[in-house]
Amino acid sequence: MITNYDKTMTLIKVIPQDIGRVFLNLITNAFHAVMNKKEQSENNEFKPAVTVSTISHSGTRNDKNRFIEIIVEDNGYVINDEIRDKIFEPFFTTKPTGQGTGLGLSLSYDIVKAHGGELNVESKNGNGTKFIVKLPVGEK
Repeated sequence: MITNYDKTMTLIKVIPQDIGRVFLNLITNAFHAVMNKKEQSENNEFKPAVTVSTISHSGTRNDKNRFIEIIVEDNGYVINDEIRDKIFEPFFTTKPTGQGTGLGLSLSYDIVKAHGGELNVESKNGNGTKFIVKLPVGEK
């Protein structure tokens, strides 16, 4: 696991237990993806990597567009377009039967939205997957 934290990060108001669940889910999914890719790697040259980064877009105190980004990125398998459109739906899972309920990303999406934020995903051929959580800075 690699961390890259913005040293200018500002504090935000969240429900810690809920936001903690979001990041636990995202990081667990990322580890699952890289370990599956490692197990299926033919030449054992694949080096699993999960990166957590933060970026502060805090602007000025009166700026209404102040937000922070927390990015969970892995170099596991790519999520294709067909699946990417469904991953935030309740009960949708790519995991084998008995290994996932399909509620993790759906609940994570709802929690982030309830905090006034956004949860987005990017996935490109050969580059794994990146989940981007944007949370607003300021009073709620």
